[in-house]
Amino acid sequence: MSVAKDLEAWQTQNFEEIEVPPSDLYSEEPPLESYLHLKQILLLLSGLEWFWRDRDDFFAAGNLTIYYSPRQIKTQDFRGPDFFVVLGTERKPRKSWVVWDEEGKYPNIIIELLSDSTAKTDRGEKKLIYQNTFRTPDYFWFDPHTLEFRGFHLVDGEYQELQPNEKGLLWSQQLQLCLGVYQEQLRFFTPEGELILTPEETAKSNQEQLEVEREQLEMERQKNEKLAAKLRELNIDPESL
Repeated sequence: MSVAKDLEAWQTQNFEEIEVPPSDLYSEEPPLESYLHLKQILLLLSGLEWFWRDRDDFFAAGNLTIYYSPRQIKTQDFRGPDFFVVLGTERKPRKSWVVWDEEGKYPNIIIELLSDSTAKTDRGEKKLIYQNTFRTPDYFWFDPHTLEFRGFHLVDGEYQELQPNEKGLLWSQQLQLCLGVYQEQLRFFTPEGELILTPEETAKSNQEQLEVEREQLEMERQKNEKLAAKLRELNIDPESL
């Protein structure tokens, strides 16, 4: 057998022995802590996806596992954030976020929802993982019960706490949006501080605007009828004016 054929046989044998990590993995997140946690995740997800409905370059998810190490598949010693956004990727459904199958991309922003059982981990262990391993630029946490809300931005490899603006909002450099507590819920806001609505809130707002316009038209109609009646009392034909 020639040297070339020997080399080809050796390469084929060794390539076959390489264990390629799977990428089509299902999320394995535990149940959410409460109805408030579920409602909060859905609110963040629907608000952002509706606001960015014309964009196809991001992926947002809640309570979804992030697989970032083949070893983690076996040990399962770390699970995913409550809410996260990855920018510069295809907007499509996924069973989970598998870093090695997503060009090595990690979340650009992570939001954890605190609870009695997770608060210590979210403030400590997970914060360090997001800082040192994920290198996620923006990290926030929010407690749906106590309304504790804090945010951090990665500066020179370490999280620096964000300070609220004059409206009490925290700036997400990655999303170019603000986050803040509104009616005891964590919401997204525009850079100008305007609340970002969900599809349902947008529909309701549009309906209310239509009602206002109808009332204004009705008031104008009644005003014109009264003016026409007054002109007729003066023997003036309104149609002749």
